[in-house]
Amino acid sequence: MAKTFGVGIMGAGNISSAYLRLAPLFKGLEVRAVADILPAAAQKRADEFGVKAQTPDELLKNSEIDVIVNLTIPSTHYSVSMDIVSAGKHAYSEKPFVLSLEEGMALKKAADDRGLKVGSAPDTFLGGAHQQAREIIDSGQLGKIMSGTTHVMSRGMEHWHPNPDFFFQPGAGPILDLGPYYVTDLIHLLGPVKRLSAFTNMARTEREVTAEGPYKGTFVKVGTPTTIHGVLEFVSGAIITMGASWDVAAHGHHNIELYGTDGSIFVPDPNFFGGDLVTADITGTRSTVTPWSHPFGVANQDVGTANARANYRAAGLADMMASIDGGYTARCGLDVALHAVDVMTSLLKAGESGQVLTLSTTCERPLALNAADAQALLK
Repeated sequence: MAKTFGVGIMGAGNISSAYLRLAPLFKGLEVRAVADILPAAAQKRADEFGVKAQTPDELLKNSEIDVIVNLTIPSTHYSVSMDIVSAGKHAYSEKPFVLSLEEGMALKKAADDRGLKVGSAPDTFLGGAHQQAREIIDSGQLGKIMSGTTHVMSRGMEHWHPNPDFFFQPGAGPILDLGPYYVTDLIHLLGPVKRLSAFTNMARTEREVTAEGPYKGTFVKVGTPTTIHGVLEFVSGAIITMGASWDVAAHGHHNIELYGTDGSIFVPDPNFFGGDLVTADITGTRSTVTPWSHPFGVANQDVGTANARANYRAAGLADMMASIDGGYTARCGLDVALHAVDVMTSLLKAGESGQVLTLSTTCERPLALNAADAQALLK
């Protein structure tokens, strides 16, 4: 009989409800406790989902917990994950799991020394649409992917988030906040990045908060670039142009476009598990791809509405825990997450220096997740 792992949630903010709601879909995961530095926040989530509320220290010492999901703010991801590993537990973090290569290497050593796993979101690339895009690319239907574009651009977070200050500070910005979805999906589809260059700027040094809430009408000082244009050269030879910005009122770019020697593919938003997939043949004729039968492509949120979508957050956590006895490399493991952080921080460094930078890290392309393997993760 497969082992059941006790799961603890560290951080009871907005994203915790998704993990608490979706973790029970997966084999081997049993959420047993939630902790927060604000006891009332932990108690609210605990009451909502029928689990135990604890202090962070109590959670770290809880012998019923095998793995802790780190949902704290990005600036504390490293220190909290290090506390988790030091307590002898596996760690799975929201993105980005660290904010520098040095932090990532230190966490890797600490985990390796103790025989523990560290993994990180995003796991959206495990979704049905992104795995089908991978299968199309790997089949050779598009020839060899040689170039492409990826864009994540909007007018910024201050228009919808009630307290957006941290989005505009070092460690966030569009490249570290939203970039992980795009960079990780590209690593999944194309493999590791070899070198890159970038230019960066910011449209404003202050941003007015227009979202409803206590900070409406106040101004946020901007401490990190809000527009990043980069070029990534992959080990495979593919060259990808990347645009990430919170200074764009409107644009006409698709999320991810990849161009092969025999055709193109238009990949849906990597922020989500599903979405429409379109290919074009060598003549440029486009076709909407019929979705394949994949468990992580089945709508399970807002079903019956126009907003119905597939959401299997915690799939990466389930896969990481299954990999312990499964004898394979976790798809959302530390090496992939560390390479993604290397790419994103190098884009910011290249923007400052104007240099072409060779990446310090590499990784194996994550294993594909076919329908049978995905089904095996579900109850």
